[in-house]
Amino acid sequence: MKMMGRRAVLRGVGGISLTLPVLEGLLPRRARGGGAAIEPFAVFFRQANGVAAAQSSDVGEEPERFWPTQLGALSAATMLPGERAVGELVDHAPRLLVVGNVNKDGFDYGCGHAFGMMTGLTAQGVFDPSATEPEANGESLDHRIGRELNSGGRDSLFLYAGSTSGALGGGGCSYRGPGDRREFIHSPVQAYQLVAGLPGQELDETLVARKKSINDLVRGEMTSLLGGTKLSGDDRLRIEQHLDAIRDLEGALGCSLSADQEMMLEGMSAGYDSEDGRLVLAAARLHIDVAALAIACGYTRSVAIQIGVSNNNTTRFENLDNGTLMENYHYVSHRLLSNGDTGEIIPNSDILHHHVDVQHARTFKHLLDRLVEHIAPNGQPLLDSGVAMWWNDLANGPDHSRFNCPVILAGSAGGYLKQGQYVRADGGDYDGNNAKLLNTIGTAVGLTNAAGGPLDDFGDTSFVSTGLLDAIRA
Repeated sequence: MKMMGRRAVLRGVGGISLTLPVLEGLLPRRARGGGAAIEPFAVFFRQANGVAAAQSSDVGEEPERFWPTQLGALSAATMLPGERAVGELVDHAPRLLVVGNVNKDGFDYGCGHAFGMMTGLTAQGVFDPSATEPEANGESLDHRIGRELNSGGRDSLFLYAGSTSGALGGGGCSYRGPGDRREFIHSPVQAYQLVAGLPGQELDETLVARKKSINDLVRGEMTSLLGGTKLSGDDRLRIEQHLDAIRDLEGALGCSLSADQEMMLEGMSAGYDSEDGRLVLAAARLHIDVAALAIACGYTRSVAIQIGVSNNNTTRFENLDNGTLMENYHYVSHRLLSNGDTGEIIPNSDILHHHVDVQHARTFKHLLDRLVEHIAPNGQPLLDSGVAMWWNDLANGPDHSRFNCPVILAGSAGGYLKQGQYVRADGGDYDGNNAKLLNTIGTAVGLTNAAGGPLDDFGDTSFVSTGLLDAIRA
């Protein structure tokens, strides 16, 4: 087996291919040991409709249920597990950076939901405000990372879980350029087919019907690779972990599913296209499993995962107090049986919104768990080489505020970002600094400006605050 650079690609029966994680034994000798074990990456996890933070609403004075209790070091004492949504992430506190005072700029478009979704990763205004469904006026950061940093300019992954009814008909946070919204991958099976290099057949034709794993289909190449002398003991362990993860994922997606489950994955019943929030988040977790594998094997350095649309009046999440489905999330975020500011008050809707935040926090934790379970060649968790960002369209639901929008970062991108803290982003309470946040994340993973310096001009530079966000840099 000859040297194959930073990662090995095995090609087996019927053209099936499997990209392995970065292996130290296959690195050029000068690159082994020390430094970042894998190229920096970013995963963007998006939630809609704001969070249940301290505010006045139609249900009265709402207590704080989302943010830590104080700026500074994160701990169980400040994150309050069981009381605040960020407390669900306490196991990862040393790798977290909670960022307050992230404010989006006041672009000229009436719908706060659509505005927040479009501008979140673009820091751009609206391409055509007169259009029935306006689009963002520029490229999103997730796409730029893929375009500039992925091998061969391969598109980053844009994964979507949830119903496509509502604003923009589904995905609306990832853009190629002005007015050019990206198509999302809806089915976790299709995402897996793409990453694993499966041919055009449906999954049940290649794996389920044949009762084989991708691991089985590349067994010959795998035997040859493991029989070589270049791999260290750590490399062999890393391969075993990677193959175990693939087999686990296949088990969740198709290898041993019932006929009903296969129908669900093909979009013939509930699941990734569901209006049941429990099924939507289950599909999101499968997307996360695919995303973690895609990053570990070097398929992409950027993934955007979007959970539902914004002003959707059908998706219902679980009431964690009794296990039933609550009123639709959009109404709950307004606290009213309405799309606007009038209508019957939904009892305990502030608590129900908190339940939605908790369930999104648990789903984000699933992402962090997966990125920690994958071990990079230097023996460190994969998460340490990159950054995962949980962000929201809005700060809260009732007011559609664009000030103090929640941003939770995890991972230091190889030491570039602070960790284990709750910080306040640079600027005043109403200074638009979302572009600075995106510039800093882009710089952390390897993007530059035209002069080759740190990325400091991303977004609509005609009036957004550009530069870097010093508050989050290590």
